[in-house]
Amino acid sequence: MAVKIFSGRSTTYLADKIAQAYGESLGEVKYQQFSDGEMSPFIAESVRGHEVFMVQSTFPPADNFMELLLMIDAAKRASAESINVIIPYFGYARQDRKDKPRVAIAAKMIANLLSAAGATRIMTCDLHADQIQGFFDIPVDHLDGAYIFIPYLKGLGLPNIMFASPDVGGIKRARYFAKHFNADLAVCDKYRKEANKIESMRLIGEVEGKDVILVDDLVDTAGTICKAAALLKENGASSVRAVCTHPVLSGQAYENIANSQLEEIVVTDTIPLKENVGKIKVLTVSNLFAKAIRKIHDRESISSLFIKL
Repeated sequence: MAVKIFSGRSTTYLADKIAQAYGESLGEVKYQQFSDGEMSPFIAESVRGHEVFMVQSTFPPADNFMELLLMIDAAKRASAESINVIIPYFGYARQDRKDKPRVAIAAKMIANLLSAAGATRIMTCDLHADQIQGFFDIPVDHLDGAYIFIPYLKGLGLPNIMFASPDVGGIKRARYFAKHFNADLAVCDKYRKEANKIESMRLIGEVEGKDVILVDDLVDTAGTICKAAALLKENGASSVRAVCTHPVLSGQAYENIANSQLEEIVVTDTIPLKENVGKIKVLTVSNLFAKAIRKIHDRESISSLFIKL
């Protein structure tokens, strides 16, 4: 059973690199569009009996997600043997519970729609909440950005490395890095009254003379990460960096990062950057996903793609 890799339009830049790393050319998808904006993607080659991998991150606009659903349905109706959906950045993952009355659990709805369209497997990286895997009734391969971040951080050779979480919700993620480096952990405890607006922040932990690495799954407006960096420097940190898998970077994010106390912020290419800011370092996830595709095709475990403590 042959492998064929296809991409939606918003993630072609990454799908090309994944296909090259795997050793295949990217499959051809063509698009028709009605004058009102309605889209009609179609697969321009046979996929009958093939193992299909569809690559598309679901960052805004919502057309990216709709396009992915249509591509999945097209592959299903074209008799693909399996449809493996690679979503490097899984959008709407922050809406994973009812935190107030009368709100949608968007992450669960997205999972339902992907299954209904015909996806047979989901592959993604650093979900905002691990439990989102349980929203699916099909296999989910949840890859870990630490696989590419940890070798990079080791290469920096920082003498007094320490890790920090920019909020209480990210402690588990930061602790994972701290355990691997046998380093200490600090927490920046923030209080919000509404999304993207921080009321206050306080530091839990001693960072004097430390080279601190802030760890998070995504960076949106960069308000939290930049405020945390300033707080760490005020408390005596020698240097502050951040690793954030998904560079959402909305609003004043680029300006906030450029004017921040951060030495650098290391992200991946799950979402393309809109601007070139010197403090932003981009690492590619293409090799990680290509290795995962190889292991899925060969019916092997993907456990070797996770950093062992």
